[in-house]
Amino acid sequence: MEQAADRRVRVVLAEVAGQAGQDRTRAELAEQTRVGEALVRGLIRAQLALALRLAVVVGVGLGALPLLFAAAPEVGEVRVLGVHLPWLLLGVAAYPFLVVVGWAYVRLSERNEQDFTALVQRPEK
Repeated sequence: MEQAADRRVRVVLAEVAGQAGQDRTRAELAEQTRVGEALVRGLIRAQLALALRLAVVVGVGLGALPLLFAAAPEVGEVRVLGVHLPWLLLGVAAYPFLVVVGWAYVRLSERNEQDFTALVQRPEK
């Protein structure tokens, strides 16, 4: 009876068969080895590419409007509800456009991070 009380029992919450591969990848990241640096560099490149693509969308979307009004002055003279169209587009419609682009950036950047996390946590074969 006394022997059973003295015996220690190891309690393991979760052991996964592929844990060794995950631990190696996490160690690569934590120790900042070449492999870890390459993984992080890939994430940074993906985030930068996303930011540049959406910056081009904003630049073209908002930058093309003044060019349109300069190239076709009659479009700039159009009135909607008594207000010139350029004022409505640049002063009012630009903000919802920027909010949508910001929302898309956050959503797509989170997807990049989830892909990175899935890559890091993927069991190695």
